[in-house]
Amino acid sequence: MAQRGRKKGSDGELSRALLLRIAADEFAEHGYYETKISNIVKKANVTQPTFYLYFKSKEAIFQELEELFRKKLACLTIDSRLEEGLDEQALPERIAGGLIGVFHFFTEHPSLGKIGFYLSPSAADTKAAMAAQIEDNLLSEVEAGYFHQNVDMSIVANGLVGMIDQLTVAKLWTGKNTADELAKEIVAIVLNGLKK
Repeated sequence: MAQRGRKKGSDGELSRALLLRIAADEFAEHGYYETKISNIVKKANVTQPTFYLYFKSKEAIFQELEELFRKKLACLTIDSRLEEGLDEQALPERIAGGLIGVFHFFTEHPSLGKIGFYLSPSAADTKAAMAAQIEDNLLSEVEAGYFHQNVDMSIVANGLVGMIDQLTVAKLWTGKNTADELAKEIVAIVLNGLKK
């Protein structure tokens, strides 16, 4: 016999993941206020009681999507820090690799990206946290001898977040450029101003 509210034979984690994916698409397309739980469950082909097995409310699922985005973006940003001892010739490719990771995340999860970077009431805080982590990365990389010491890394970090922000909407999501192309362009522009 099926658990109350869940489709017979359905796997709980799959149902939960499906609800998250469909909710992300609905929020990204219609915004928070126009998204209805009834539409989410209809598209997921589950009942409203199934929704409430996993999420307390529409706000709860939205907040979980925001948190998923923030955590993944934070991991990608931390992972982009350059390790010590890199050959100078490897810098552009290694820096581009970190940016490519971020742009690929936005490419593979556009609905989640729209929620976390644009629709969320905490989007500005998310961008500020990303800029702070990038600045921390850059300061570490200055200490490692990769970049000039006389550059305000706060400006560089905030500029990078602004570039990612605008290029995602104007170039990546419109299909005008790929993640790899955008990353290489940013590196070409920024690295020339930072290199020793």
